[in-house]
Amino acid sequence: MKRTNSIKSKTPLILWYEEHGRHDLPWRKTADSYHIYLSEIMLQQTQVKTVLERFYFQFLERFPSIESLANATEDDVLKSWEGLGYYTRARNLHKTAQLIQTALPRSAEELHSLPGIGPSTANAIACFAFGATVPILDGNVKRVLYRFYKTKVANDKELWVLSHRLFKQNIDYAYEHNQALMDIGSQVCTIRNPKCDLCPLELTCQGKDTATEFPAKKIKKKKEIRHRYLVIYENKNTFALFQNEENLLKGLWSFKQFEELNLDDSKKFLGDIKHEYTHISLRAKVYLVKAKKSQFKNWFTRDEISQIALSKLDHKALFIYHTK
Repeated sequence: MKRTNSIKSKTPLILWYEEHGRHDLPWRKTADSYHIYLSEIMLQQTQVKTVLERFYFQFLERFPSIESLANATEDDVLKSWEGLGYYTRARNLHKTAQLIQTALPRSAEELHSLPGIGPSTANAIACFAFGATVPILDGNVKRVLYRFYKTKVANDKELWVLSHRLFKQNIDYAYEHNQALMDIGSQVCTIRNPKCDLCPLELTCQGKDTATEFPAKKIKKKKEIRHRYLVIYENKNTFALFQNEENLLKGLWSFKQFEELNLDDSKKFLGDIKHEYTHISLRAKVYLVKAKKSQFKNWFTRDEISQIALSKLDHKALFIYHTK
């Protein structure tokens, strides 16, 4: 990474990162902007362990370049994302690849204009891939800022001000500063039981004595419980599937869901499913119905289903079907 001619002495934060930072993460061992971009998108709402174990390398094997991603179908991209959740990320990743075709823009402003790239993600890519001198504001960094500045409640605009203020101390080490804050938020300044005695910011942190009070705890909204009937339509070991049009699971294939169902003798009850979404708790009763091919347009064999993107709920339903 490029440095200015007059580099300031290293602060405790930078020294801590040199010794304790997660340097072995694959996206920190590459200068490939596509790899870095992919990691930033995958790590939104998802833990590092999950991304590493099941998705990052597999996705890159399937789509090794932006060009290969741009030339793929949305179905292929969603299949490779299957199980990672928040599928809008995958669709935006695909849209961005189709827009840029070959290479990501280098500036945070241009990156922010692309689908699914918010201001913090744009700054992270610009900093980590192209050496831009900009701070970030992901979830872990927000928590560090709340505690460091002893702030209980702040909106994103106010948090960006705090992020820039702390960033000024390490402006010559932008890459290390941003990575260090993410690592501290993940490993040291945790939601519960923060390890303040191990934190390089301990001497100047204003909230260290009462760290768990910052930020103020949000009142958790009780999840809406939805009851549905999920029907598996079968014809000679083929199954009718329907492609979702709703934003949450748009593009994924599913069995048919109903709010109400005529429970006659032609429907065989298979079992119950509980499935959790971010804001919804779904309770589904699964039924099997023998149907004619002429009733529905899209029929798939079990092998064909394994090649398309199916939601976790529908995988659960399929499992129930095969165990009955």
